[in-house]
Amino acid sequence: MNMNLTLVMQAVAFGLFIWFCARFIWPPLTRAIETRQRQISEGLQAGEEGRKSLATAEQRVAAMLNEAKQKAADIVATGEKFRADTIDAARGEAQAEKDRIIASGKAELEQEITRARESLRNQVADLAVAGASRILQREVDANAHASLLASIRDEL
Repeated sequence: MNMNLTLVMQAVAFGLFIWFCARFIWPPLTRAIETRQRQISEGLQAGEEGRKSLATAEQRVAAMLNEAKQKAADIVATGEKFRADTIDAARGEAQAEKDRIIASGKAELEQEITRARESLRNQVADLAVAGASRILQREVDANAHASLLASIRDEL
């Protein structure tokens, strides 16, 4: 009988243990498991959203990089165009200055040629008067014969 009573008492103690566990231990344990499962699923969702966000951010970064490269290329092209325009403008100004200097030089040369011709005419006229006065053996009055001398100069 001792054996039967021991077995019954062990069965009763085991039943009380199961009831105690089911009543006081199992519900908090299942809540903790459910909470942990929810946290894990939320973490996995956040990780997936993070991967999607990373992929989107990489695409935006690539687009921004391409846009920055395009802007840099545009700035370089604008700089090159500005440089070429500046060089062309400087060449045009230099050409205009060269033409002005050449025209000024030609005008000065023409004036010098005209002065030299006038000086030569006067010298020739003076020589002609001196020669005529020697030929005539008398002095020719330059003031009295100014019109005659002017016509001689014009002919020369």
